[in-house]
Amino acid sequence: MTDLKGSLLTRIMTKEQQAYFFAFLERSNWLIFHDAYPQLLLYEESIKANKSLFYLLPQFGISYFMKVMWDHYYQKKDNYLITVALIINEQNYIEDRVIQNKEYHATLLESLEFKMQELLQLNQILFPFKDGKQVKLVGQSVHQFASLKERILLGKRLYQLLFDDNFFSDIYDMALRQPHTGSRQDYWPNMFNDINESNPEEPFQPSIEGCQLKPGAHRLYSPSLENAWSNVEQKPAEKGDWYSNWRVIHDLRKDPSKVNGDIQNEYCESLEKMELAILAKEPLSK
Repeated sequence: MTDLKGSLLTRIMTKEQQAYFFAFLERSNWLIFHDAYPQLLLYEESIKANKSLFYLLPQFGISYFMKVMWDHYYQKKDNYLITVALIINEQNYIEDRVIQNKEYHATLLESLEFKMQELLQLNQILFPFKDGKQVKLVGQSVHQFASLKERILLGKRLYQLLFDDNFFSDIYDMALRQPHTGSRQDYWPNMFNDINESNPEEPFQPSIEGCQLKPGAHRLYSPSLENAWSNVEQKPAEKGDWYSNWRVIHDLRKDPSKVNGDIQNEYCESLEKMELAILAKEPLSK
């Protein structure tokens, strides 16, 4: 979300396009939180009361699918299964409400700008952690965001990666210690700054090469969320239960393949590609 107001995407997208992308992301995140939060509260209260309170889930508009999965979890305590169930639920929950919503699908997901993001591999989910004094990144790239199946598979890969024995404790430690502002400066202050060091009126000069700033180059501007966007009042969630086909249980199966989380070089390459895209675009806009 803050990238939309950073020093790179503001040179590629119009203010209207930035606002529309933000609305799309904000609505998706709001809906997921709106659905997941009461589930987790009921789980917490069930632990305190030492009895299942998941019969209350329908009162919050939670899918029948999750009612079944929480009842099963309360008996079996299968952490993997309940996590994957939550992934399946959240992605199905936003499928009709946002992804297949005519407003977003026709004007955003099919747009040139969205396809360009996938082409340039600008969609990455990153887990930063410290290895000694050096910050490293692991994560996954987001491809075919409009595909429900691909989003579920992505969630399963991210779960496997996050709880990998090689990464979890370091990622968790950094998440606890590092204040979260929404700026990429939080984890990479040598590359990003939440204060704009460059003059947007001057001709664009690429600054990234090989995961480092070029000599004399300004850091990339990455504002805090508070400074990038105002609070948004969301309309109530659309009614309805997404669950209608029992075959969704096939998505609960484990993926036996090992996830490769090495993404740091790919992420830096995507920044360089974006800079090249800006150089190609700016002469055309003059």
